[in-house]
Amino acid sequence: MRRTDKEITLRSEIDAVIRKARVCRLAMLDGDGPYIIPLSFGYDGDSLYFHSARKGKKLDLLRQNPRVCFEFDVDVSVSAGEVPCKWGMAFRSVIGFGKVEFISAPEACRRALDIIMAQYSDEPSFAYQDAELERISVFKVKILEMSGKRSG
Repeated sequence: MRRTDKEITLRSEIDAVIRKARVCRLAMLDGDGPYIIPLSFGYDGDSLYFHSARKGKKLDLLRQNPRVCFEFDVDVSVSAGEVPCKWGMAFRSVIGFGKVEFISAPEACRRALDIIMAQYSDEPSFAYQDAELERISVFKVKILEMSGKRSG
């Protein structure tokens, strides 16, 4: 990171950004270009968890190349300046890299879905019907590295 004065170095602060975030932007490779999508997610400290339909462009790309980049941002605000180049942004963000692993065992899918739901709810667990699990794909991103930044 070029601006080390803005770097978030404490893992607890990086975790706090992820826990506060409501959207994870997940980037993958589409041929020789990027493809990025916003997703709901779960986080357990080591991995990110996602679910989706069983078919689609995202899953096709992830099966071709499981390497991904992810991004979170929170506390975003714009501060006006006297001239355009003096405008600024306040934010905290996390960017990282990881590798996708698909989850297929029903109990592992249920645990992953509970981790996703914990990002948005205080409920400890939920009931998932087998028919629901058959309609979705569940995958995790094993985090290989990540860093945080704050500004403003």
